[in-house]
Amino acid sequence: MLTYLAIIFSAILVNNIVFAQFLGICPFIGVSKNLDSAFGMSMAVTFVMAVATAVTWLLQHYLLLPLGLEYIQTIAFILVIAVLVQMLEIIIRKSAPGLYAALGVYLPLITTNCAVLGVAIIVAQKNFDFLYSVMYAIATALGFGLAMMLFAGIRTQLELADVPRSMRGVPIALVTAGILAMAFMGFAGM
Repeated sequence: MLTYLAIIFSAILVNNIVFAQFLGICPFIGVSKNLDSAFGMSMAVTFVMAVATAVTWLLQHYLLLPLGLEYIQTIAFILVIAVLVQMLEIIIRKSAPGLYAALGVYLPLITTNCAVLGVAIIVAQKNFDFLYSVMYAIATALGFGLAMMLFAGIRTQLELADVPRSMRGVPIALVTAGILAMAFMGFAGM
């Protein structure tokens, strides 16, 4: 039990996928302009990351390894993620049109979100068991969501701040992301 709590704490705070491993930066910068879009993207990434990790773990252990096809791992994982994102896009379009409109072009970005692929590959490389893998994926996705929500809140406040013209938009967002990454480094000593 203590091991699982350590996994969760580590994946969310210490080894945050955005701030420590620098994966998933494109949607982190692109979708974090308001809290609603950031929350929707976080939930979509959480679902895709958990399901993709489960499916890729099964694919890795029951097809690729037994048949000696480890060399096509990345391509196979990308295909699994692409199919899952397409299914998610169809479901969101039908069930939550507002969320679908809010996510807009960013929903297809989950297909190319290196955080989703990165977690699947990390799990395969570290040879985690199935439950450990899924817990790691969910905790990592929650860390991604935490980063997105914090950053969206800060960016909302930055809209009201007196920022020099040359620093408005992406430049101040990148500086803020750097400061947040340094703040998250403080958890590494725990």
